[in-house]
Amino acid sequence: MDIVGVLDALKIEKTDLVTHDIGNMVGYALAAQCPARVTRWVVMDAPLPGIGDWDTITQDPHLWHFNFRGPDIERLVAGRERIYLDRFYNELSANPKAIDDATRTHYAELYARPHAMQDAFEQFGAFPQDAIDNKDLLVKAGELTMPVLAIGAEKFFNTATADDIILRKERVRMTPS
Repeated sequence: MDIVGVLDALKIEKTDLVTHDIGNMVGYALAAQCPARVTRWVVMDAPLPGIGDWDTITQDPHLWHFNFRGPDIERLVAGRERIYLDRFYNELSANPKAIDDATRTHYAELYARPHAMQDAFEQFGAFPQDAIDNKDLLVKAGELTMPVLAIGAEKFFNTATADDIILRKERVRMTPS
């Protein structure tokens, strides 16, 4: 695992782990495979493929981008990165107006760089295999034993982050947002 290699290179035996969004997937792999190295984990606002209610999550029309793949997707989006990204800002943000035009333009320019959209699409393309791997890891490693704080945004995954990621319900305290 790359993270273990970094920890080893820095001579860090144990660490507190804080992850968000797709980082949760990497964090889960580390916490499950190397529990002695993770003292506690803060996990924020994203599901884990294959864990909890994953199949329902992938069918949610707001998360259409999870399954937006195929041989022509890059050509469909090329030159239209701003339109593509505006869908995320406008549909998934609690307050789309908080994302100003300069920020939107900045990210559209970054995603217009060579291979940037391909790389973005590929992370979602890995989800089916991630789901298989995470289910297998859950069987092999069992429940996480370190303290876990799961945070979900009111307008996004809310308590589902805790419901799906924290496997030992007796250790979870829900706090209203």
